[in-house]
Amino acid sequence: MTNEEKFFIENIRKKLKQALNAENFIPLHEPNFSGNENKYVSECVNTGWVSSVGKFVDSFEKNLAEYTGVKRAVAVVNGTSALHISLISVGVKANDEILIPALTFIATANAVTYCNAIPHFVDSADDTLGIDPIKLESYLREISEIRNGFCYNKLTDRRISAVVPMHTFGHPVDMEKLIEVAEKYNLVIVEDCAESIGSFYKNIHTGNFGKVAAISFNGNKTITTGGGGAVLTNDEELGKFIKHITTQAKIPHRWEFSHDYIGYNYRMPNINAALGCAQLEQLNSFIEKKRKLAVKYKNLFQTIEGIKFFEEPKFAKSNYWLNAIILEKKYQHLRDELLSELNDNNIMSRPIWNLMYKMKMYENCPRMNCETAEEINRRLINIPSSAKLAEDFKK
Repeated sequence: MTNEEKFFIENIRKKLKQALNAENFIPLHEPNFSGNENKYVSECVNTGWVSSVGKFVDSFEKNLAEYTGVKRAVAVVNGTSALHISLISVGVKANDEILIPALTFIATANAVTYCNAIPHFVDSADDTLGIDPIKLESYLREISEIRNGFCYNKLTDRRISAVVPMHTFGHPVDMEKLIEVAEKYNLVIVEDCAESIGSFYKNIHTGNFGKVAAISFNGNKTITTGGGGAVLTNDEELGKFIKHITTQAKIPHRWEFSHDYIGYNYRMPNINAALGCAQLEQLNSFIEKKRKLAVKYKNLFQTIEGIKFFEEPKFAKSNYWLNAIILEKKYQHLRDELLSELNDNNIMSRPIWNLMYKMKMYENCPRMNCETAEEINRRLINIPSSAKLAEDFKK
């Protein structure tokens, strides 16, 4: 390593350690329980209604729908189950191909596989980190055709039935352009909003652009229910169906056990929803702090040559769930050395996910040229993003 490269790494480490006051370990993202969490969870325990029904489930679903602006929200056990049910609910069938970003968390691909469908990987845009609609349209023009109202892959003769945009780190995909592509090729949009609670595309909350959308409330998300997720939809009837099949498709009756579909035990327990109600009350405050932290990071990294802080797209207001820095090409070979230096100095950091088609189980799936996703993968690093860091930041 040259002296210039050593200085580059040490300079980032020193400035981050000073700004974050990293004498003790700084996690990538930690939950903030400063509201009514103890009160609501204790009430839930005291009533004995801790399982999959109760007033907190109803309140959480109602409040979540109101916050995001959708007509119906259904709380489930995690974000992956939300994606799985979302795909089932829009009619994804075995052997369908589902267009998903190559650059995503593995749950997106796994949920497709749970439907016995096939992930079809597409490239990302460098200004959103999510699906690039322009490249996708060009790709579909080349490899697909419309038959009897459905889109088919000419190379595999399989139906391409849906596209799943994932709003990476809370930064919305360019949904207006993606909707144009989806309409042209008769594709259903299922939004992967796992990371984008509190993010808006052109003043509309993410999750309002597809037939259905999935959110995660894992412990590392902007708000958490411990484990948990939700399905969002503006289709009232579809919302009722989703709620039905996530409770084992049991027909209500005083004593009979009758079921009319293959159902799933995916409902969120009342005790988790109690935690979610308290967290949702604080969401605007969390996002305000996270956005302030993003501004502070932006100002900090403007003083360091060779690195760029990733900012929200111009058409969006992001929750900045996870902050990210992008190394210039001449320094991309130092990514792992920088990760080691930061983690060794109490600053938790990580690379973006490995590309899905580089996973053994997905290496033979269809895909387009993903050169931008490859580039992002080589150069992006996530840095600490907890809401409380905005107050502790020393820069």
